[in-house]
Amino acid sequence: MADVKMESRAGMTLFSILFTMFALGQCSDQVPVVIWSSESSLWQSQDAPALGHVVSGSQLVTYLSSAVSNGPRSVLLFLQDKLSLDDFTMYGGAFGNKQDNAFPNLEAALEMAPSSLVLPSVDWHASSAVPALLQEKLETSPVYLEPSTLRQLRLNHSISSLLVLRLPYTTSTQFMSPKEMLSGNDEVIGEVLSILKSQAIPYTAVFTALRPSRVIREVSLAVENLGRSLLQAPPKPAAAPHPPVMYNNTVGPCILLWAENLTMSHVRSGGAPVLFELTSRTFGPGASVSLTDSMCNRTHSRLVLNYGDVEGYKDFKVIFVMNSRHYPVSAQHWFTLDNVEIEYNGLKARFNGSRQIYAPQNYSFHCQSVTSFRNPLLVPFSSSDNATNWRVSFTEFQIQGFNVTGPSFSYASDCAGFFTPGIWMGLLSTLLMVLILTYGLHMLMQLKTMDRFDDPKGASISVPQTE
Repeated sequence: MADVKMESRAGMTLFSILFTMFALGQCSDQVPVVIWSSESSLWQSQDAPALGHVVSGSQLVTYLSSAVSNGPRSVLLFLQDKLSLDDFTMYGGAFGNKQDNAFPNLEAALEMAPSSLVLPSVDWHASSAVPALLQEKLETSPVYLEPSTLRQLRLNHSISSLLVLRLPYTTSTQFMSPKEMLSGNDEVIGEVLSILKSQAIPYTAVFTALRPSRVIREVSLAVENLGRSLLQAPPKPAAAPHPPVMYNNTVGPCILLWAENLTMSHVRSGGAPVLFELTSRTFGPGASVSLTDSMCNRTHSRLVLNYGDVEGYKDFKVIFVMNSRHYPVSAQHWFTLDNVEIEYNGLKARFNGSRQIYAPQNYSFHCQSVTSFRNPLLVPFSSSDNATNWRVSFTEFQIQGFNVTGPSFSYASDCAGFFTPGIWMGLLSTLLMVLILTYGLHMLMQLKTMDRFDDPKGASISVPQTE
């Protein structure tokens, strides 16, 4: 199940992708963007965004740049006034009612296109800027057309052209329902594509909107300025969290690290443990850490936090080594945090985290507590390693070493297991109640009635009593 369909695949349609995203949760202030082309492999070198990820403006620019630079110079933009993911789920036959599908031409175009890209959740500010972005990339002015005038137009394959067709949308009208209007827009798309096909013109088409048709605003549960209030100073607002550590290579950001607390302690023989509080040195405006010697590529990432001299330890470093591998069983790439290394005074302590710290390559990894001593996720490589003298504690730890698209983490894979203590308590309580109920029913079934009764007209029953 994927958000983005990079190449045409049998059985994978636009509406199966969009309905999958809708089932995960409705998103407000987001507009779908659908791109397809008569050329193949336009986005082969790019990875799909993570499940549930909202595509930002910079990411959309990357996808559009690949389509323009690698695809045909004739770009067709179907720009609807409003569009949301709900329109596809309500009127696209997503529930199996293909006869009620309002987008048959669009679905057929995606299935037949050599390459296509479906972005179900794009920030609407970015989607509204698509005409300007295409105009900038193509270095030409847009031509606004009507479907009837396209037959008289003759395009030159070697010259860049941007053809824009505005499509209407309304949620309520006296003469036409939203489904009928969407069906009419789909017929316009089919007519335009048939004209281009008859003229054998290679093209790249984009279908999106200027703003969402349905916006769901979040309403705060807190009720302010109601009822009696105390005469006291208002509480101070909570401080904003510090930004993550970000390492950039020649292409852009490629490693992100964040933690609410980074603490280590070293137990030296014959002495008190030395505590290292590295949070303020790593994050925030007073950070003094250096990322020299860090590196990253498609399969290996190495984040080096160089603190210099700390607590009398010379050249103190904390190193995170991550690797990405393809696992045929899951049919996707996963990354693991193989090593967490501490270098100090020419010595090295190594922890292994590959058994517990892992996530899909498109995701980040998050865990509320990563330690080496209590429910450890980090364990020394051997009993003779220097790591046995170190205790590591990371709180609200999050790291991503691959497919970083900006200063924000991708969707996080959390370390919390399915059977939490609350779930275990509920299961045990339910099992205890079932056992009590079963025992009670068994006792009731064992009750037997008397086989003889007193007859008021006859002699009384005599029950002999013996010792």
